[in-house]
Amino acid sequence: MTAKTTTLLAGAALALALTTSAFAARTDLTLAIQLEPPHLDPTAGAAGAIDDIVYQNIFQGLTRIGPDGAALPSLAESWTVSDDGLTYTFTLQDGVTFHDGTALDAGDVVFTLDRARADDSTNAQKALFSAIDSVEAVDDLTVKVTLSQPQGSFLYNLGWGDAVIVAPESAKTNKEKPVGTGPFKFETWAQGSSATLVKNPDYWGEAVALDKVTYRFISDPAAATAALLAGDIQAFPSFPAPEAVVQFEGDPRFAVVIGSTEGETVLSTNNGKEPFDKLEVRQAIAHALDRQAIIDGAMFGFGTPIGTHFAPHNPAYVELVETYRYNPEKSKELLAAAGYPDGFKATLKLPPPAYARRGGEIIAAQLRDVGIDLEIIPVEWAQWLDQVFKGKDYDLSIVSHTEPNDIGIYARDDYYFDYHSDAFNAVMAELDATSDEDARYALLRKAQEIIANDAVNGFLFELPKIGIWDAKLEGLWHNAPLQANDLSAVHWTE
Repeated sequence: MTAKTTTLLAGAALALALTTSAFAARTDLTLAIQLEPPHLDPTAGAAGAIDDIVYQNIFQGLTRIGPDGAALPSLAESWTVSDDGLTYTFTLQDGVTFHDGTALDAGDVVFTLDRARADDSTNAQKALFSAIDSVEAVDDLTVKVTLSQPQGSFLYNLGWGDAVIVAPESAKTNKEKPVGTGPFKFETWAQGSSATLVKNPDYWGEAVALDKVTYRFISDPAAATAALLAGDIQAFPSFPAPEAVVQFEGDPRFAVVIGSTEGETVLSTNNGKEPFDKLEVRQAIAHALDRQAIIDGAMFGFGTPIGTHFAPHNPAYVELVETYRYNPEKSKELLAAAGYPDGFKATLKLPPPAYARRGGEIIAAQLRDVGIDLEIIPVEWAQWLDQVFKGKDYDLSIVSHTEPNDIGIYARDDYYFDYHSDAFNAVMAELDATSDEDARYALLRKAQEIIANDAVNGFLFELPKIGIWDAKLEGLWHNAPLQANDLSAVHWTE
């Protein structure tokens, strides 16, 4: 071989290496979410924005909810259920460690579930664990959970973000420095701006493709559009500017994916406060709402009208939109019958999402037409959680409830709707004790009809999942069976 040949071969090898490097798939991702979470511990807060960042990325449960809404194995590789439906025996994955190096064992599961159901629990979904009678570590990798009564949704409940497994060594500091078992580790949180995760090199499962993920917090629709177009972010899985969708649909740089969510968007109503404690008043509000006008004005046509608190894609859904069809004259008649012939004044507290702020203006105008004069009070997300959700200091509000299959919240005595119905509670109790799918569907339909007839809230529309991201990015969820951004399968195509 001549020196010239050697030089040519070396040059070709170098050129090939450079070409391969130039086209290697990138391993970083910056995506945006609408709201900054108040903290990062899903077992101690109701904000869906927490799960947007940490669910399946940092924290994992015994089960997980997959992209199609099914309950799948996660930290529990398998389980058995006793014939009477009362005892679940879980076998844990072997070799799992938390991000601080401590090993996952059955004791962590006992700690987590006992903590979640304790009298002093701060878990926002404490009711998920109410059927648990005892939790026992059989050995390091085996946990036995005994229920006080059969619960058909138990495995599904364990897949919620509120049921992720945490360690006693780090539980107290998870709000600021979350320590889980997932494929990503927490790195930094720039308050008011972004949070960053990095790949967990010691992950027990299949390694993820991304080395670094940055979540930016962008609630303003115009800013969201600008950030995508400028390339400052590569994905907005729940895009807040439906008016700009057509702009991205015509741009080959982006993928536009319209999916479904579990987000029932409602005019939240304080049923325990006058005059909303009167059925006729709530019925009057329901008849005053033109859902399609709200969807067109606030969501630019994206969204499915609902007449109850249930997702239309669910097989147990009942179409109840016509229970209270738009009828302003009927609304005025009901107000007069309730003792308010001249209407009344009330407040409408609106959190930051565009669907709430835009929808609030439209709803205020619709209710004004029937004599209900609303004072609009914009609040930040932390204020909404403190005043509305926790303090029940409100008349009306607008929010999307994005928790999966969450109709059971209407049976909670201290929930912020302040709604109480023996009939509804009885249906929920029977549902908890029922595992047969057809029987459960029948009970769920009955539950939907009760809250629809009681006009507990102004049921508006199912929030769509408008996803916009770089066309070369794959693996993001098209639908949202719960509020989350599971990044375990996300990768760049080149």
